[in-house]
Amino acid sequence: MSDLVVIAFPNEAAAEAVRDKILSLQQEYLIELEDAVVAVKRKDGHMKLNQMVNPLALSTASGTLWGTIIGMIFLMPLAGAALGAASGAITGALTDLGINDQFMKDTAGAIAPGQAALFLLIRKVTADKVLERLDGVGGTVLRTSFDHTKEEALRAALAGHSAAASHS
Repeated sequence: MSDLVVIAFPNEAAAEAVRDKILSLQQEYLIELEDAVVAVKRKDGHMKLNQMVNPLALSTASGTLWGTIIGMIFLMPLAGAALGAASGAITGALTDLGINDQFMKDTAGAIAPGQAALFLLIRKVTADKVLERLDGVGGTVLRTSFDHTKEEALRAALAGHSAAASHS
């Protein structure tokens, strides 16, 4: 079962920087993410989602490839590519991988215009090492599915208090 974490930041750049840091931790096998999305509340109040993977583009490309291959079998590669791209685009538009987009928009609705929220869907985490690397990055925890102890450790790390607490 995956854990959900939502952290608010004062701006998009701060949220993107923390997402990049967490993605680098994934490269070190300290955390395994299912999804990591930055939601930005625009000045007009609308939400913009910066997703790691665009399902529509991915499905369209995949559909084009498979359509071309099938089209080559029937000696109509262009028609196959067109049909494959169309079916891939439809599939991509109907597919919502990871965190539900409407949930993210609703949850991030609580932040002020210009602010951003980082949504993380975490499969596995080496908590002590990840919290150590996130020490003092800032942000406010809006929501987690962690137990109270882990949630408090995350809040302390974001505020830069985890090192001080471990030395006390």
